[in-house]
Amino acid sequence: MRTTSNVKPDLFSFLKSFSRNLWLLFFGTITYAGILICIVERKDNEVLENRSILNQIVMSIWYSFGNVVGFGVDFEIATAAGRLLTASLYILGLILVASYTANLAADLTIAKSNNIISGIDDIKNGKIPSNRIGILANSAEEDYYLTQISNGVRNFYPLKTYDEIYRSLLEGIIDTSIPDNGILEYATNNIYCNLTLIGNDFDKSSYGIVMPQHWSYAQDLDMNILPLKEGGDLKNLRQKWFEMQLCPDSSGTSTDIGIEAASGLFLVFGVISILSLLLFAWKKRQNIKNCLCQLIYRKGSSAETKDSMNRRSSRTFEHSQNHQITLPDIV
Repeated sequence: MRTTSNVKPDLFSFLKSFSRNLWLLFFGTITYAGILICIVERKDNEVLENRSILNQIVMSIWYSFGNVVGFGVDFEIATAAGRLLTASLYILGLILVASYTANLAADLTIAKSNNIISGIDDIKNGKIPSNRIGILANSAEEDYYLTQISNGVRNFYPLKTYDEIYRSLLEGIIDTSIPDNGILEYATNNIYCNLTLIGNDFDKSSYGIVMPQHWSYAQDLDMNILPLKEGGDLKNLRQKWFEMQLCPDSSGTSTDIGIEAASGLFLVFGVISILSLLLFAWKKRQNIKNCLCQLIYRKGSSAETKDSMNRRSSRTFEHSQNHQITLPDIV
């Protein structure tokens, strides 16, 4: 059996409930919402109107963050557009906080879960009932169990084939088994992904090649196998056929929530924020109209002033030309 890898505590494991991109999107959304609130509230909110632009933006971002995470803020919204934007922040915070809490609880539960045994010593110490231990009948594993664990008492759950071992484990008939490590290693890595190996290797044995007794080519076979072992070819063959892994690595599987899972939520927030801007523009339509009229008037006035200056400069130029022409006649 194989030793399970110990999970080291991570000081920042609480951040792994969300992916890095989702955290960046979250704080970017908070900043975006704060700027929008500053735009729609800075002229109508008594708390914001007498402050500097930087102070208004900081307070608006703090207001957005407070509404998302669910605690009180220092001022209240005064406009309809601000209330609509605040409602979208409530929706965003409600779903994000619930998702974060659920995912963090799941991660902590998985981190605390341990195997019922840690190796062969737990079986020897009786941590698992003997009738919950599956042993292949008439095998080397049975001899090991009788001599090293039960002192000759056949109190285990007898099994006939390896397929019966795997099926009994998956169906919960037995809790553990002691089959051959090489066969079980291949099966758990490539076929039965819900099964795993635990503990250290014990009672190691070697693979043998069956040949006739007093075979004339036995010495030649030994001489050819020896360079394969020394050159690492046998180790490579073992890694290729026994240690290959088609099952996904559960220890490296990411459980964080990505942008794809929350994209619909942020899309809804974006639509509501656009609606709040349109509502703000509708409420301020008269002011916007006056500003546009003043801008057009200023552009028209500047154009007329520029044209008048051009005509004046043209007249001055013509007068200077006439003066230069008449001056020689007088002389």
